[in-house]
Amino acid sequence: MTLPDGRTATVQAVPGNAPAAVPAATPGPSPDQILAATSKNYPSGAYVLKSDRWSDGDEKEYEQFITELGESGCATVNRCLHDPRNPFRGSDPAGVAFAADCADLPYYLRFYFAWKRGLPFSFASEVEPRGHTRDMRYTAAGNRVTARLNPVGYNGYAVLDFLREAISSATYRIHPELETPLAQDFYSPALTPKAIRPGTVIYDPNGHLATVWKVERNGRIHYLDAHPDYSVTRGYYDVRFVRSSPGMGAGFKNWRPQTLVGAKKLADGAYKGGSIVLAANKTVSGFSVEQFFGNGPRPAEDRDWKTGTFILNNEVVTYYDYVRGEIAGGTLLFDPVREIGDMVDSNCADLHYRGDAVTLAITAGLNKRGEPDRLPPNIYGTEGDWETYSTPSRDARLKTAFKELYDSAKRFLWLAQHKDPKLAYKGTNLAADMLTAYDTHAAQCQISYLRSNGSKVSFGYEEARRRLFEMSFDPYQCPERRWGAKGDELATCPDGANKAAWYEAEKFLRNQIDRTYDARMDFGLDALKTPGPGKGVPTPPETDVRGWLIAQPGAQTARRPQNQPKNAEQGKKPWWQWF
Repeated sequence: MTLPDGRTATVQAVPGNAPAAVPAATPGPSPDQILAATSKNYPSGAYVLKSDRWSDGDEKEYEQFITELGESGCATVNRCLHDPRNPFRGSDPAGVAFAADCADLPYYLRFYFAWKRGLPFSFASEVEPRGHTRDMRYTAAGNRVTARLNPVGYNGYAVLDFLREAISSATYRIHPELETPLAQDFYSPALTPKAIRPGTVIYDPNGHLATVWKVERNGRIHYLDAHPDYSVTRGYYDVRFVRSSPGMGAGFKNWRPQTLVGAKKLADGAYKGGSIVLAANKTVSGFSVEQFFGNGPRPAEDRDWKTGTFILNNEVVTYYDYVRGEIAGGTLLFDPVREIGDMVDSNCADLHYRGDAVTLAITAGLNKRGEPDRLPPNIYGTEGDWETYSTPSRDARLKTAFKELYDSAKRFLWLAQHKDPKLAYKGTNLAADMLTAYDTHAAQCQISYLRSNGSKVSFGYEEARRRLFEMSFDPYQCPERRWGAKGDELATCPDGANKAAWYEAEKFLRNQIDRTYDARMDFGLDALKTPGPGKGVPTPPETDVRGWLIAQPGAQTARRPQNQPKNAEQGKKPWWQWF
């Protein structure tokens, strides 16, 4: 890491955002040594313990702290912690800059609150893979904690910077029942309204982290997340957060209770000495592995986790429906018209977030650099300029959301045709009403960007959807290609023949919405010209929900759609096999 005075230091065996390097023959400084060396270079702000544990009241205050940041609308980590809604902002000098990416942010916020309130906070400072891996962020069998650090006594600002070096998504990739050789920082919570709350962490094993900031009564879970450019975005939990084998530790995570033991309480109320002990799974009342194995009989082996079933109100449902229903208190109910509008709004917000990321790459001048001879070893999980300025993972999540909107519209109509009680709809023409909601919300969405010659281009939501799989994730390409321009709009792009060839060759990767972090992808231009493993897929998935709705009987008239499935075979299938 780089110290404030310009010197550099290496944190021995502490994973950052890149795979762990082979240790040098001469050991580098320990985490304690680095924190001691850096603390004096920061504004005053020692981390002092004033409590030996987090009380229920402390946890409620932390929930409120996270909720306030979520509601603030802050767009960067720095703005969030300097926002008027942060009750501790007055204790931070104006010149202090806060920065964290997606993996850092949950730790960053938790420690920041613990520091300001004098609460215990130790963390996993070192993890190692369980089995062979090229990158601990994507270990197939997950990782385990091998070192922990209690930063009491050091400068809080130094600790925040140290967390950025010590924490990566590898820190979260741990089996929920693994407690050796050392305890992990989180436990797997039960899927209940009480357990899933502001401050709960969500881990996508494809390498993304988010923090819950609001939970609606209907079970919709809202999160905020950060990115390599330290921007902060918001969304809600859905299929973009994939499930995986238990060893990868995917899903919801709550902070494990920590208790300071063996410390001496001084006259000023501060604690000195002692050690921090983390609660074991068996002592955590809210611990559960149902998110991995379902709420029916547990599969005999972890490798059979997919066979676990989720039963809600005596009906087998998908995992995502189960989460939604349980968080709503046991009732799964969809207002299809509102759902369609909300999903359009969410997609529009994500398009704007993407625009910010593209602008950052253009401002940094990546588009003026030459195209590298090869792609990174994996375009979704990498480092350096590609990690900071490219958008393949962000784009894949966006495309998944557009596909989810398309699938949801079809599902809602299926539920209506089958008079399913999970649908809260009192109208007479659902296809028409969903189309109206789609058009109404889409009309409020406007996307714009600056072409290479400085001229502004604007287009609406539906045009953005049509361009979705033409938008380049490659940071070395012109802004026109980053936004899928064609024809006269593309004429201002200064990219030469080589970059044009790369754009064309990357189309199969643009078609792919699955983020394959374990695939080799360091292909040259010629190899990319055909689809295949690690090179993408021939065709993109369908996202044209508007076209599908218009094609439904009665969608453009007052006539009620037929209350029958398209054919007898579809009538026998569950909704998720209907399309």
